[in-house]
This record gives sequence, structure tokens and C-alpha cells, in this order.
Amino acid sequence: MAPPPPPPPPPAAELMDELLGEILICLPPDEPEHLFRAALVCKPWLRVLCDPAFRRRYRVFHGVPPLLGLLHRLMVFQGPPPVRFASTTSMPDFPHPGSDGRRTRPLDCRHGRVLVHMLEDETMHLLVWDPITGDKHGLFDPDIEWLIYSASVFCAADGCDHLDCHGGPFRVVFVATHDYKDDIYASVYSSETGAWSTPVSLDRSSEAYIQHMRDGLAVRSYYMPYLQPRRGTLVGDAIYFTIRLDNTIVKYEWVQNCLSLIKPPSPDVHDIALMAMEDGSLGFACIQGSSLNLWSRKVNSEEAAEWVLSRAIELEKIIPVADTDHRPAVVGSAEGLGVIFLSTGVGLFTIELKSGQVKKVDGPGVYFSVLPYMSFYTPDHGRLLSLARAADL
Repeated sequence: MAPPPPPPPPPAAELMDELLGEILICLPPDEPEHLFRAALVCKPWLRVLCDPAFRRRYRVFHGVPPLLGLLHRLMVFQGPPPVRFASTTSMPDFPHPGSDGRRTRPLDCRHGRVLVHMLEDETMHLLVWDPITGDKHGLFDPDIEWLIYSASVFCAADGCDHLDCHGGPFRVVFVATHDYKDDIYASVYSSETGAWSTPVSLDRSSEAYIQHMRDGLAVRSYYMPYLQPRRGTLVGDAIYFTIRLDNTIVKYEWVQNCLSLIKPPSPDVHDIALMAMEDGSLGFACIQGSSLNLWSRKVNSEEAAEWVLSRAIELEKIIPVADTDHRPAVVGSAEGLGVIFLSTGVGLFTIELKSGQVKKVDGPGVYFSVLPYMSFYTPDHGRLLSLARAADL
């Protein structure tokens, strides 16, 4: 019996699309202009780049979403920051929700979303905004009387790799120092239920909190343990913030709806910026002397935790800060990228921890907490339709 004939070769157009996709997938995601320019070369290139299958492969191939831009928030007494989304790539700035003159306070950027507090006519509400799709989801504030607060947004889809979180369920964590009590409260909002959880508090029923208050009163006659209004750090099923004065860390576990405290390694460590370490542990960066020091919280087999100095970087060798009177400060990090934001008197810099590459991303200014926006910005038919028509494709 004769063997069956071999399958026919794929059509030339299909083979060309496959080969073209293998080439285009190598274009770097941190320069989206390359993908958009390639999409305008001709119809076959446009078809490949706008194919959802190609965009999925592109995200998986590159792994971590690139840093596209940043917002930042200031301390409470400094007021809302200027309405500006600063791009760190060649892509255009996204129009900020407050660009129409409304007062806003950015709170967080994570998993393709931006969390903004809208301040209008003596009322406030939160807005979850996707700059790439333009989707907006408004929600009321939790039932907490706060003095100083911070909040975080993150993807809530089960098993999500956070490479393309657009349109899925999300959660918002709100943590605040109470308006007239020396208590810290937390609550979490679920987009799936449309409701906030019952607020939980750290108060004088907690031995760790009582000791924290005693330590504060030992330093000054009056002590209010107010929350630092910095961007929270997400590690596993918990999110972390810091308290003013001694940088005690507040841990909120939203599944158990509980708050707890973690002490920093030393009272001599000041102005820490929490970060998620590469090994999945909680860590922080800070300036000590002339060094940028990275600390990591290690848990041993007996569930005991200790702080370990994992790395020290001499700043004078890589950052032009020696000729200024402004002390450099760590003002944030980009999760997954291994990037630290450092504010100096000559501008805002990023330091890539693996390569040691230093890049200036913004000019001199007041930077208290940088909010990095990370997402893949790839071509799609809707975004390119008008451009393709204009190019007669």
C-alpha cells in the first residue's frame, strides 16, 4: 500500500506571516513606537501586528510589562501634584482624568490600572482608570474617617500572570490613620461584589500596637502614628505601608482582613521605600551615608524572620549628586523590573539593579512617591484604523 501523500505546504502568505511574526516579536516593548511604525509599513505587517494571537505571544515572550510612564503623589501638606502623566518612552502622554481642570490625587499604578482620588466640590471618590483602553470605574470611599491615607489597586483575576489585565476584576485596598483617634484602619473593595469589606483596625487591643505607641511617646511628648501616604507594596496576599517617625511597616492581609506591624531592622534606617524583592520577599531601599542599601526580610524554616542587608550601591560613582545640596532619596520602585527611582537635586533617575544602568526620566522637582505605570502598549485595529486609512493601507 502506497504511503499517504505529504500534506501540502502552507500558502506562501501564511508562511510569510509566520516568519514576519518571529522577527517582529523581538522588537523591544519599552519602545512602543517601533511596533506602531512597523504596523504602518503595509497591509501584511498591519495584519500580523494586530492579530490577538501575536499580541499574546509578544507579551509572553517579553514576560514583564515595560515601564511606559509615571505619575507621582506628594505629602498631604504639599497638596495635589501637577496634572501630568510623564512618559518614559517615545509614546505620547496619556490624557490624565484631571486634565479638564478637576482636582485629582493619584494614589497608585499597578497591573495596567491607575487609581486616582477625585476631589470635587468638597466630595471625594475613587476612580480606577485604564489609560490604554480608556475604561473608567468609579467607586465611593469606604466608611472610614481618615486624617492621612493611602490606597492601592491590583488585579483580582485567579491565576492571572498580569501581562494583560485590561478589563478583568480588581481590588482596591484603602489604609488610613483615623481622623481623631490614634488608630489605623483598612478596608478592601472588590469590583466583583461592588462593596467594601468591614473596616479592620490596629488599636490599643493589639500588644504590638501598644508597644509602638510607647516607643513613639518615648521620643516625643505627643505622638500620632500617621500613615505615610506613599505607594503600597504588594507581596503575595498582603500589601505593606509605612508609619511616620520610625518607619514601622503596616501589613494588611485582605483575605483574612487583618492588620499587623513589622519593625524595621534598625532605628537608624530612615526614609525607607518598600519594594518587592526578586525572590518574592518583602524588602526596602534607603540611603545610608553615600550608599543605596537594599534590605530583604528573610523567613527561615522555623518561620522566624530577620532583616538582611542584601546589597549596597555607592551612589557617587553612578549618580551626579555630589555638586548639589539636595540629599538623594529613594522615592519608589517598579515591581518585576528591578528598577529603583531616586530623586536628586538635578532630577529623577532610575537605577536598573541587574545591569547598573542609570537613566534620567524627569527633571528636578518634588518627588515623594513615584507611581510607575507598567503595561504592554501594542497595536490593535481600533487604534490604527485611522492611521492605516491615512496611509492608504
